[in-house]
Amino acid sequence: MSKLIILLFLFAGLTGCGTPSGGSNAKASAKVHTELAGMYYEMGKHGIALEELNQALQADQNYAPAYGVRGLVHMALREDKEAEEDFQKSLRLDKTDSDTHNNYGWFLCQRARVKEAIPQFMAALKNPLYQTPARAYLNAGLCSKDAGNRKDAEEFLQKALQIQPDLAQAWLGLAELSFANADYFAAKKYFTSFSEKSGSLTPEQLWLAVRIARKNGDRNAESSYGMQLRKLFPDARETQMLMRGE
Repeated sequence: MSKLIILLFLFAGLTGCGTPSGGSNAKASAKVHTELAGMYYEMGKHGIALEELNQALQADQNYAPAYGVRGLVHMALREDKEAEEDFQKSLRLDKTDSDTHNNYGWFLCQRARVKEAIPQFMAALKNPLYQTPARAYLNAGLCSKDAGNRKDAEEFLQKALQIQPDLAQAWLGLAELSFANADYFAAKKYFTSFSEKSGSLTPEQLWLAVRIARKNGDRNAESSYGMQLRKLFPDARETQMLMRGE
């Protein structure tokens, strides 16, 4: 039985006892609607997610996670003012919510506000009960990398891998950092770890693999990755760069 169906059954049980107007029933109803909203958000059904969140806040207007999830929906819709207001409202209600700190940090990072983003990731990590600390370290690492803070980026990504060694995006981030630092042997090592854990590769990743192999003088690997790029993504920008001999 899917999680969505289980939540719908749970919600039916709550409403069968009467409409929650306060206390534990109100919070339970808000929790169910928020979890449903999170699932709809992940499915890309943002309108339905917002409807669920409105119902969550009607049940309990001080339910912090509802504002945090609504911030994610507004972020996806590029409604930045509303997104930031919701993230901040959620954290005013519950400053220990690591998920919201992490999500708010990623929002700030995506809007090139790195100096504000990193403290949010660090705040997420202060909570000893945070279940996915590797994710906050990963996001801090990727954010730092994109901002050109290579030393910080490497430290954060290494910490992410200490917690979760199979975190593919951290391996990729280290491969990109090593390539940028002209440490091509390390770039190859990190990219190999990434490809073993990631499955299929994007055009950007295949192009990185081609360049790493080229810098290491590995003609067989360069040819293999180049063939994959041409075959799987003939119209990609990276394929055109390969064909031009860049």
